[in-house]
Amino acid sequence: MTVTTARWLRRPLPRPAARVSLVCFPHAGGAAAFYTPWARLLPPGVELVAVQYPGRQDRLGEPPAETMDELAGAVAAVLRADRPDRDLVLFGHSMGAAVAWETALRLEASGPGPRHVFVSGRPGPGRQRSEDVHLRDDDGLAAELRHLGGTHADLLDEPEIRAVLLPSVRADYRLIETYRPDTGARLRCPLGAFTGDRDGKATEADLAAWRTATSGAFTGRVLPGGHFYLVPQARQVVTAVLAACDVAPPVAHPVLP
Repeated sequence: MTVTTARWLRRPLPRPAARVSLVCFPHAGGAAAFYTPWARLLPPGVELVAVQYPGRQDRLGEPPAETMDELAGAVAAVLRADRPDRDLVLFGHSMGAAVAWETALRLEASGPGPRHVFVSGRPGPGRQRSEDVHLRDDDGLAAELRHLGGTHADLLDEPEIRAVLLPSVRADYRLIETYRPDTGARLRCPLGAFTGDRDGKATEADLAAWRTATSGAFTGRVLPGGHFYLVPQARQVVTAVLAACDVAPPVAHPVLP
């Protein structure tokens, strides 16, 4: 693995012999570690590869990406160099859904594309809403995070942690809120979309709008929960992803007393 690849990709449970990489893209302000619990839900032939955006955690000293083209272009280049012999399956949540779709478009434009793309918790490109969360003060930004439920409220109450966390959150919100997708762009591979039944940021109608983002097969699924439904529903999401890719999930062993 090159130094550049190592900066961008995290493998919480390395599987060098795997034939499929499930590449996961975090939400705004999120980090690769968000997907760590998924690693043990995958069969031996699938390796979890989580993208670490610049400007957070162990990449805190790097400036965050300013545009979608910068971010998706960099990830696409890294994935081309990472494991060229593997099938790629992309999954992105919230902002990560847009990054995954844009990355997949770039991969298809320059060579073999992903086997499947999954988007979660974000409206399709034709239903993007105009928002200005990145322009709010720190209290307003923290209030948005509390409302969505993706960040522990106690962390946002600590001034030192807020000072570290909020700059990357604000940068991500600026990127996604100034992003203007090409509504005529289409993937060729299958596209699956997920949302929570109480997610006001991505309704069922928003979910259906992803149908026009691919010329391949489309599936949509609504699961119980709000914007971060995929935390308590992790096993259901992973099982659905594997099934759509025709990969059997690992056998669940009973817990012995």
